Amino acid sequence: MDFEHLHTRLIEYLQRRVRSGEITERGLSRITGVSQPHIHNVLKGKRVLSITRADGILRQLHLDVLDLLDPNEWRERPRR
Repeated sequence: MDFEHLHTRLIEYLQRRVRSGEITERGLSRITGVSQPHIHNVLKGKRVLSITRADGILRQLHLDVLDLLDPNEWRERPRR
């Protein structure tokens, strides 16, 4: 698992919430402080979130990076 994969997971999570109607792009913008056009472009794959903005979104949505992982991925994690 790398940061790019986690970034993709976060975007997919946000896309699902917007598609399901749980949150709107405008609502996401309001609670995260990221402009609505930027949110729109991120969700459409035209822009990327900086690590700082991704962290802010996780914080505002009360999520942890672990929430982006499937529980099976924890069990499959290689030991070092």
